[in-house]
Amino acid sequence: MAEHIRIRRALISVSDKSGLVEFARELAAMGVEIISTGGTAAALAKAGISVLPIESVTGFPEMMDGRVKTLHPKVHGGLLGVRNNPEHVAAMNAHSIVPIDLVCVNLYPFEATVAKPGIAEHDAIENIDIGGPSMLRSAAKNFESVTVVTDGAQYPRVIAEMRANAGATTMALRRECAQAVFARTAEYDGAIARWMNTAGFAHAAAADADGDAAQIFPRQANIRLELADELRYGENPHQRGAVYADRSFTGPSVVGAQLLHGKPLSYNNLLDAAAALELVQDLHAQRPACTACAVIKHTNPCGAAIADSVLAAFEHAWSGDPMAAFGGIVAFSSTVDVATAEAMATGERFLEVVIAPGYEPKALETLQARWKNARLLATSHASPALDRALTWRSIPGGMLVQERDVHRIDAAQFTHAAGPVPSAATLADAALMFAVAKHLKSNAVCIGANGTLFGAGAGQMDRVASCRNAVEKAKAKLAAMAAGTVAVAASDAFFPFADGPALLADAGVRCIVHPGGSKRDQDTFDLCNARGITCLLTGSRHFRH
Repeated sequence: MAEHIRIRRALISVSDKSGLVEFARELAAMGVEIISTGGTAAALAKAGISVLPIESVTGFPEMMDGRVKTLHPKVHGGLLGVRNNPEHVAAMNAHSIVPIDLVCVNLYPFEATVAKPGIAEHDAIENIDIGGPSMLRSAAKNFESVTVVTDGAQYPRVIAEMRANAGATTMALRRECAQAVFARTAEYDGAIARWMNTAGFAHAAAADADGDAAQIFPRQANIRLELADELRYGENPHQRGAVYADRSFTGPSVVGAQLLHGKPLSYNNLLDAAAALELVQDLHAQRPACTACAVIKHTNPCGAAIADSVLAAFEHAWSGDPMAAFGGIVAFSSTVDVATAEAMATGERFLEVVIAPGYEPKALETLQARWKNARLLATSHASPALDRALTWRSIPGGMLVQERDVHRIDAAQFTHAAGPVPSAATLADAALMFAVAKHLKSNAVCIGANGTLFGAGAGQMDRVASCRNAVEKAKAKLAAMAAGTVAVAASDAFFPFADGPALLADAGVRCIVHPGGSKRDQDTFDLCNARGITCLLTGSRHFRH
């Protein structure tokens, strides 16, 4: 097949008309005959561009509210006919089918339609494009002869190539455009399948033995991911890496954050920054009127605090484990002000990434001047939707899928199981520490007071080791506590024995919060009653593997 194919006839039918008139005018100026449909034809005619209506080609009017207009042999024969196949050429001549050399179609805005709150099922269905994907696929299959355009961003490239080649396109461009078609139609069909599953189509009649709601896991999963960036490397320099954006995700995300300063984020930066953003959201949900700050190292919190000012939140969070915080990631729930930026830039402190809803201009200048390569990100910190969104995690040979852990920590739901009745301040700290434990790798135990994390033990093979690590990290702060301060320890799961709680009690902890549910819970309750320690049960476990 020829390297260059001259564009003589084009079919244009687009929903998004951005750049349409300019593109069509360029084609017309190069002598291209333009076939068009409905609103596209009207827009081009209004701009003074000569258009051949689709019904003049097919011999049939558009019908059924526009559902049927291009599904016709004179359209698809003109797209699919192999130009150097004598039988194809004979069939085209016998049935007066004229070749179509270029198709420009962008699809009905299905994704945008179903993203609208409360969209009616009928409106969603009417935005499922049939003729558009059919034409795109026909043209892409015959890319040796047909140029197919799916996106306005391709318009300048196509026009530039036609100008450079006397109105023709190259095989390289046609192959590239064909690949884009199948990626787009796969994405489009995936969006429809996801919506139908969410809308209840796939499991409309399904309910389990207990009569619960329809299943949320589709029989066949379609994930909409788009390459956002190729990374310098993956977790280690010998691994290649990339980050893909989930365009269906509507909550705050580091993938969609604005990089205000510094180098692009690495694979590990992205993991840590995502962990920091999730934690600061949960902390902020505890006390929305205050500022939350989280310091992350290797996806684990090494500092966390809630305070009345941004500066206090940062100073308290950083004090949790300054050694671990060096080279870490810091996230805020409020705009970073000048005083906080100056404190962050003081002394030997070093940060890889800072995440906040925004920065005061002078604060941004201070941080930019302090670190040439530190990544400064601006992203929304609005609370994520408490929906049944799924998370995906790859393992060799498959994927693990679960609902996001969006369970909110609510001290009002805690059960007082042993020891003194907690004060309101102790309850607030218990909720805060349990929120931190939720974001530590399991087995997880953390200690804190007065809205501040003192120390944490994470990722240990037994819970006693996590208690020891948390005590070691927190011991200086525990020793320096003011009289009357109640230190709180939180565990992400129950204590199977009372040995861990005994270590915490010996260190000065006076409130222990954990999910409960162990056969030996009473041993822990007895210890707490004997030592005058408040024991609270949350009833919810938060493993993070």
